[in-house]
Amino acid sequence: MSENIRVIKKYPNRRLYDTSISSYITLNDVRQLVVDCVKFQVIDARSKDDLTHTTLLQIINEQEDKGAPMFSTQILENIIRFYGNSMQDFARGYLDRSMALFVEQQSSIKDKIENLVNSTPNPMNMNQQLFSTFSEMAQSNLNMWSEMQKNFQNVAQTQTTANSTEKEEEN
Repeated sequence: MSENIRVIKKYPNRRLYDTSISSYITLNDVRQLVVDCVKFQVIDARSKDDLTHTTLLQIINEQEDKGAPMFSTQILENIIRFYGNSMQDFARGYLDRSMALFVEQQSSIKDKIENLVNSTPNPMNMNQQLFSTFSEMAQSNLNMWSEMQKNFQNVAQTQTTANSTEKEEEN
């Protein structure tokens, strides 16, 4: 394990112990580590199993219960349907790429708006530059969707071909 990853031990009583600060912390403290982009790993104090994934899901569950959920029932149902499905890996890759693009664009928009506000005295010019920025992002999204559609078609075609080959071999 790398030196720059904080280790948080989870005890049977469900308490979390941050070994880097030698103190017990709450699930909300772990959420703050995520918000602050601090790398960490949650391990079971007894078995040494990695509980990071489970802990992150727990944080999402708590956040969803607080009032303004990010995931609609329809999104959750669709995600559940992908488990055990032949498209599970594809869906995971799609969600990973989509979220990475979203985060990248969010950061880019923030930076560009800050630069525009600080460097553009003319509001009309700023509006034109903002429009240009959003147009570029829309094109980037379109390119990503197009690429994912091609990947989906390739996977579907490969699966169809494999199924046809199996049926021919049976006959």
